[in-house]
Amino acid sequence: MQNKVEASMPLLDDEGNITEPGWATEQVWIYDRNDIKASKMRIKEWDYYLVYNQDIAIALTIADNSYMGMISASVINFRARKEKTRSIMTFMPKGKFNLPNTSRTGNTCFKNEKVEMRFLNDGENRKLIFNFPNFEGKHTLSGAITLSHEPKESMVIATPFYKQKHFYYNQKIVGFRADGNLKIGNKSIEFLPKNTFAILDWGRGVWPYNNTWYWGAAAGQINGVDFGFNMGYGFGNTTAATENVIFYNGIAHKLNKVTFEIPKTEDGSGRDDFLGQWKFTSDDNRFEMTFEPIINRSALASAVIIKSDQNQVFGKFNGKVVLDDGTEIQVKDFLGFAEKVVNKW
Repeated sequence: MQNKVEASMPLLDDEGNITEPGWATEQVWIYDRNDIKASKMRIKEWDYYLVYNQDIAIALTIADNSYMGMISASVINFRARKEKTRSIMTFMPKGKFNLPNTSRTGNTCFKNEKVEMRFLNDGENRKLIFNFPNFEGKHTLSGAITLSHEPKESMVIATPFYKQKHFYYNQKIVGFRADGNLKIGNKSIEFLPKNTFAILDWGRGVWPYNNTWYWGAAAGQINGVDFGFNMGYGFGNTTAATENVIFYNGIAHKLNKVTFEIPKTEDGSGRDDFLGQWKFTSDDNRFEMTFEPIINRSALASAVIIKSDQNQVFGKFNGKVVLDDGTEIQVKDFLGFAEKVVNKW
């Protein structure tokens, strides 16, 4: 039985551990960076937005990982099966980015001579503004996107790691509508709310050095009804709750365990074949999918003792899901992503 938490409370107790591990459909836990008892160099905070339609996606990240800051943008063209990612690193921000303690309101902003990125949220409206000179050769990436129609419920989880004072507090909001544009050089691309959706990954925590996570999500419509899902593991001790949720018409339907089955290459090396057909299974038979990749947004960064090996694969899901009331929904060619990320950080 997963622990659903509905009462508001501080995220951390006096020892710096999660007060009550579990899941919720909104941010009932109150996060305060000052309550953390672990080394301040282990704190990791980020806001990640993905905006996409059937043709193109843009992913924007502002992250304060204490010893390293990262401001990143990716543009993924599904039709051409091409992607471009550019990231700017900063040294020892240690909380100076001042990321908000809640996702409900507050601005996440960064600006230097190489990039400007602003995630503005006044509690009513969210706006993503970005300007990235020399993003693709000498071409600047710029744009402004407004997010609306925030779903009534989201996936929120407070998860301890197996090490004391280490935790992950995370919210995934799946299914905003997006309205705006991006421009690369002289080429402009318009996003329309009728067919463009967005996902927010809001994360705050203290992480162990060595970690591997799996995450997948998708947003869109099935038969004219807003539909999406979030699934994943590797983010800590999920005994109290998983982060696996189906969203139907803005309402969360909680799942138990979902397993990612990534195929292996045929050369006998045991390496993951990220562009082969994936499979997703659940222990309650409520999430059964195959996944046909379109493009892998892969990134490998390694510097002495720090390493990040990311494979975020975009593709189409096919299969079925089952809602809390037993209703079965058929899923066909539903665009989303699934990823495996290995970090030594």
